[in-house]
Amino acid sequence: MIQQIQTFFLTHSYLIGLVSFAFGLLALPIVIRIAKAKGLVVRPNKRMSHTGEVPNIGGLGIYFSVMLSYLLFDYDQIAHNQFFMIGVALIMAIGFIDDVLVLTPLAKLTGEALAGIALIGFGDLRLTHLHGIFGIGEIGVVPSYLLSLFVLIGIINAINLIDGVDGLASGLGMLYCLFFAVYFHLVGSASWSVLAICMIGALAVFFIYNVFGHRGKIFMGDSGSLLLGYLITAFVFRFCEQNAYHVVPEIYHMSAAPAVAICVLTVPIFDTLRVSITRIKQHRSPFKPDKNHIHHLLLRTGLNHIQTTCVLLTVSLFFIGLAILGRNWNIWVLLGTDFILATALTLCLWRVINHKLYGKNADN
Repeated sequence: MIQQIQTFFLTHSYLIGLVSFAFGLLALPIVIRIAKAKGLVVRPNKRMSHTGEVPNIGGLGIYFSVMLSYLLFDYDQIAHNQFFMIGVALIMAIGFIDDVLVLTPLAKLTGEALAGIALIGFGDLRLTHLHGIFGIGEIGVVPSYLLSLFVLIGIINAINLIDGVDGLASGLGMLYCLFFAVYFHLVGSASWSVLAICMIGALAVFFIYNVFGHRGKIFMGDSGSLLLGYLITAFVFRFCEQNAYHVVPEIYHMSAAPAVAICVLTVPIFDTLRVSITRIKQHRSPFKPDKNHIHHLLLRTGLNHIQTTCVLLTVSLFFIGLAILGRNWNIWVLLGTDFILATALTLCLWRVINHKLYGKNADN
């Protein structure tokens, strides 16, 4: 009977997202009550525009929603993914500790590296092929570990840094997870599709509380953004590896898989690179926070949080469309197109900001 129920839900995988959503509806109110009782809240400051004390450990609710629903419908995969599960728990714990105690950048990076070792070293989920970039195909074990760890830390921190306005990180997370959920479903990777769908359901609940909540408002915190970045990185690794070794049906094979993944994640990746380069050019630490991220720039144009989130979600949909369109282009052509378009859009945004600024000065 249990096996039949599991088969039914796996066949109608969207229902798993509803179950994850239901778990989220149960988990988040509990997390909010605990956070307020224990003082795990963020108070208004110069870097935040919210009012009142807002809980900042929403990642706990997301984690429990995802894990409960995933283990409920795909429990037979535990034996194959135990190190991955350990890594997921570890990265969430690192984020939670950072939310509560505020870790130094070095301590935070060390924690991310440890979680990465669980995924890459013990779980053996890593990038082993360069898809012909620089004429290189399969790479050795040590370069594979180093490259995979670098990509993991890069994506985790890109997602972490984009979490700056209501609904943005969770909205982008739902888009990215939907892309991978559909792809994994089409190529027969049911377990990975289920995990991505579970994440969508959990993020949807958080999105509602984060964007539309008043007394029940909650922030994702590092416990949520690091968890989201970790899972998305795992999806990217799986996606690239499947296409590197042609283990997917030919109709769904993407020869430019690495470029496709970068294109899908354009908003956080390009923004992180742009901000880091700007800080270094100004002789500042790339880890020192400021208000130069893409969402901050959009807020300068007069948009509110929800409008800013909607703009960036629309831009992300555009780049996901580009990724699908260019899935079998030359990798460098797709990467170049992606970079040129992202740069052009950013320059257009700066023109709008400058026009608004100089327009006001002229009026004065």
